[in-house]
Amino acid sequence: MKKQIITISLGLMSIGLFAQKSELKTVEKALKKNDFSTAISTIKSLDAMEANMEPKYKAKYYFLKGKAYSKSDLKTAADAFNKLFSYEKEIGKSKYTKDAQPMLNQVIQDVSNKAINQYNAKNYKEATENFYLTYKLSPVDTSFLFNAATSAFISKDYETSLKFYKELQDIGYSGITTQYFAVIKDSGKKENVGSLSNQKTYVRLGTHINPTTETTESKQGDIVKNIGYNLINLGKTDEAIVAIQEARKSNPKDIDLLLNEAQLYIKLEKMDKFGELMQEAIKLDPNNPTLFFNLGVVNQNEKKKDEAIKYYKKAIELKPDYTDAYMNLAIAILSEEQSIVEEMNKNLSNFKKYDELEKKQKDLYKEALPYLEKADSLGRSYDTVKSLLNIYDVLEMTEKANALRPVYKKLRNQ
Repeated sequence: MKKQIITISLGLMSIGLFAQKSELKTVEKALKKNDFSTAISTIKSLDAMEANMEPKYKAKYYFLKGKAYSKSDLKTAADAFNKLFSYEKEIGKSKYTKDAQPMLNQVIQDVSNKAINQYNAKNYKEATENFYLTYKLSPVDTSFLFNAATSAFISKDYETSLKFYKELQDIGYSGITTQYFAVIKDSGKKENVGSLSNQKTYVRLGTHINPTTETTESKQGDIVKNIGYNLINLGKTDEAIVAIQEARKSNPKDIDLLLNEAQLYIKLEKMDKFGELMQEAIKLDPNNPTLFFNLGVVNQNEKKKDEAIKYYKKAIELKPDYTDAYMNLAIAILSEEQSIVEEMNKNLSNFKKYDELEKKQKDLYKEALPYLEKADSLGRSYDTVKSLLNIYDVLEMTEKANALRPVYKKLRNQ
């Protein structure tokens, strides 16, 4: 009886080995004909045998499986190729690895291109999945994990975005890269040539001159900020503040982290805390016009006109072409107008009082006018033109008003 059982078992084993060999040949022939449907259906019949597959067929199975799925299911294809690499490394042979590696590289390229196209098409959910898949297929390309986290945030998948940003923190991602530039000899235009080897080649060939390198800024501050934003959107406000404050403890002079914490308070509508951090930021970076502009906004919102004007003027002193600062300065000056108009309406029959108030209104307009004109000259908009036209009419500056009226009509109808 034992002999009979052994004979039957060996017979079944022989049939299994024959099936593996035969079906792998079927897959191979189908792939040569680009018949991926037959190749995949045959591979599926072999999947159940993977654990007990004959060693001499296993590497070929992984190779053909990766190849079969490389046009349709990129994740399955990549998994198969990676299993092939691990298996051939384990057995000390590399019969298929050499051919499979460029195929896996192509799969990774296809996935990343798909993700980029989906992101550009604003299909952020799908882009998230493929950016993350690219990272998992090629863990050295950590920028794809950052892209996945960003896409998830845009698609409002805050849980996934938070998970990916924390994963970036865990692997110590900085996002700092070195970019290689050279000037095109014929045109004099500075060009990003992609790599150090390209830079050396172009300079050696004489097509480019003046090779230089530049280092991009760290994204660690953005990661901390976006972790905070995700936590806020998930209703975890306290955790958000703790997360960014912990990051600041390790680098208290990092102004980007400070500004990121300040932005959290804007989102939480805690403008007093925002203002405190802006004051702290100015101590760290006293020549930054944006910081003074932000303080101007904080004080303007708190109806502290004189303080707001002081900060806007400082911002302009540091950046003479700061359009928004000129515009906001004019608005801050004109903030008294509403109360003046209300008083004028109450004194319509008191001509003396009314005239005094009207003069006060015009003096206000005259004070704001140069700043408004400067804002318009730096960046004309419907708002600057509308405000100027109103002031010109009130101050009876007829020539300027008539010149501006057609511009106003054109902007209004756009």
